[in-house]
Amino acid sequence: MTRSYLFVPGDRPERFDKACAAGAGQVIIDLEDAVAPGAKPRAREAVVAWLRADRPVALRINGAGTPWFDDDLALAARPGVSAVMLPKAEDADTLARVASLVPQAVLLPLVETARGIAEVDDIAHAPRVQRLVFGSIDFQLDLDIDGDGDELLFFRSQLVLASRLAELMPPVDGVCTAIDDTEALRAASLRARRLGFGAKLCIHPRQVGVVEAAFAPSAKEIAWARHVVEAAQGGGAVAVDGRMVDRPVLLRAQRLLANQGHPGEKTCHPGESRDPRSQPAVRVDPGFRRDDN
Repeated sequence: MTRSYLFVPGDRPERFDKACAAGAGQVIIDLEDAVAPGAKPRAREAVVAWLRADRPVALRINGAGTPWFDDDLALAARPGVSAVMLPKAEDADTLARVASLVPQAVLLPLVETARGIAEVDDIAHAPRVQRLVFGSIDFQLDLDIDGDGDELLFFRSQLVLASRLAELMPPVDGVCTAIDDTEALRAASLRARRLGFGAKLCIHPRQVGVVEAAFAPSAKEIAWARHVVEAAQGGGAVAVDGRMVDRPVLLRAQRLLANQGHPGEKTCHPGESRDPRSQPAVRVDPGFRRDDN
């Protein structure tokens, strides 16, 4: 499962290959906030010249109702675009239109307004939505919220709940603007993971390794999970290190083993089609998630 999504400005084609080599789970070429209005046509031309079917990337297009939306959609339909991130996602109808025009891509709705939160259940059930993404900075601006911690706990939790009810992959948390503060980034990433998020947006290649490590099970967690699985092979409740292990604890251990992966193992790739909870490396109950394609 992708743990890190790295933005690269759409008008900086010299950075595209560097972004793909940074070890992120998914690279997002950004045609929206990272590109000034006057540079957007030039950015599209740069992306067209660089795209190749054998190195697919995600594309953050400009929002519905902007002058650039239709041209961005036409670009997003090209081979080489495996996912489309729609900013200011606020209704399922717009997402359905995007899905119909970019049949080769999964959708990553960026929920970053009050209306987006209010409609998050419908957004999560829109066609070909793979994961919800929290645009925390724009959301703070929309609601005039000062703070990224407890101030946003209620809203983050709504994305986690909506994702689970719609059988989507766990949502993606917003960016951390502290590019050079590793501890702040690690703390924000671990907080998001504790809340049920499965990944985080990155705005600089230096953030990728920290985010990948934060969302991957630690060596201590993996050792615990292996111990639990081995001890529970006989079935039923058992005691492990003085603590009871029953079915929910066993399932959590199996999920940790299924999700361990290797940080930085994928980049510039098509989006996953399923939550790894439905395709585990070890046996768990089937049917956790639906196919996201």
